[in-house]
Amino acid sequence: MAKRLNCEFIDSDTVIEKRIGCPIRSFFEHEGEERFRDIEQEVLAELCEGSSRVLATGGGAVLRQANREVLHTRTVAIYLHSTAAELARRLKNDTQRPLLQVADPHAKLRELYRVRDPLYRETAHYVIETGRPSVLSLVNMVVSQLELAGLVPAPR
Repeated sequence: MAKRLNCEFIDSDTVIEKRIGCPIRSFFEHEGEERFRDIEQEVLAELCEGSSRVLATGGGAVLRQANREVLHTRTVAIYLHSTAAELARRLKNDTQRPLLQVADPHAKLRELYRVRDPLYRETAHYVIETGRPSVLSLVNMVVSQLELAGLVPAPR
């Protein structure tokens, strides 16, 4: 997406890991989710200032009202929507997401989806249904939506 829009790409989780000096999973284990969310909130506020860029956030970024507000008011927020079943399929072998390191990760994903989906929708300016398209198809869908909204120039 960033390449297509000719702008910088930033993953907020990567920025957070650099700031805390360890993987998020380790930080969760030693400091807890609440302290992680504090740092995440600081980082998101910083990243939503300044020049145009594509920003990827962690899945729980929308849990805090302050984050939802900063993302909605300072960015063009796009929710790449997937069903809980599709997320479970994609993440079945994931060992890095701390909240999925439980006995029944599918049940946990369903619970996270139930809580987070309305928050993502509250935050987003656009919701893009992902399904199983290629990355290129998904990028084209997002860029088309941005072009229709007049947020990026349409190709000549």
